[in-house]
Amino acid sequence: MADDTDRQYHLEVAPGDVADTVLLPGDPDRVDVVTDRWDEAETVATHREYRTATGAYDGEPVSVTSTGIGSPSAAIAVEELARVGAETFLRVGSCGAIHPEISVGDLVITTGAVRGEGTSEEYVRPDYPAVADHAVVSALVAAAERLGYDYHCGISLSTDSFYAGQARPGFEGFEAPGTDSLLDDLRTANVKNIEMEASAVLTLANLYGLRAGAVCTVFANRTTGEFRTEGEGRAAEVGSLAAALLHRMGERREASGADAWHADLSL
Repeated sequence: MADDTDRQYHLEVAPGDVADTVLLPGDPDRVDVVTDRWDEAETVATHREYRTATGAYDGEPVSVTSTGIGSPSAAIAVEELARVGAETFLRVGSCGAIHPEISVGDLVITTGAVRGEGTSEEYVRPDYPAVADHAVVSALVAAAERLGYDYHCGISLSTDSFYAGQARPGFEGFEAPGTDSLLDDLRTANVKNIEMEASAVLTLANLYGLRAGAVCTVFANRTTGEFRTEGEGRAAEVGSLAAALLHRMGERREASGADAWHADLSL
């Protein structure tokens, strides 16, 4: 059993509590949405917005930790999970799409993110890129293909505000500067979706030499006005299968002697 001095302050996890790969939903209730799809799972810690379970999916070890809403709490999760041995982080959540062809219920797999949140800027200069690991993106795409879910790959915007930062009206119709043009500007730049955690998770992972990616189910299309909490479990299932695939990809890479995963190492 781990010494209490090794137990992390916010998450209350210790070395040995989590697998190498950890899924990161925001809502603590989504931990059950994730683990309901696993072969087995056991809750190892619950504290504040952070709920952690460890188990197996498709025979491979995996963990899940809820992060709460936004990048400040997501960064705490990455920090403390890394300190107890986690090496790969998969954000699994929900988002708003900003292109009409992306339907509610589709998945968006993040290849990189616009750092519209403030947390990552406290770690590194603002022009440092928030980029998903290429093997993680490959595993997420493979998982979505195997499961038959419609998906889109591209750039996400991560914001600190659900309302003003995403061009939604605030209390009594308040509109932040730039609200009128924000969504059009993002579409022109081919940004696919808006969410609140990916860029901080990606930035911290890259700074620390770890791996990260993100997959989100579309709950809202900001262009068509459509909103439904449909397909909540799709991101959870894709993330879980991707975690299993990453484990096997690592075995193939090591057996081949390659320094990194690449297309010639088939699954």
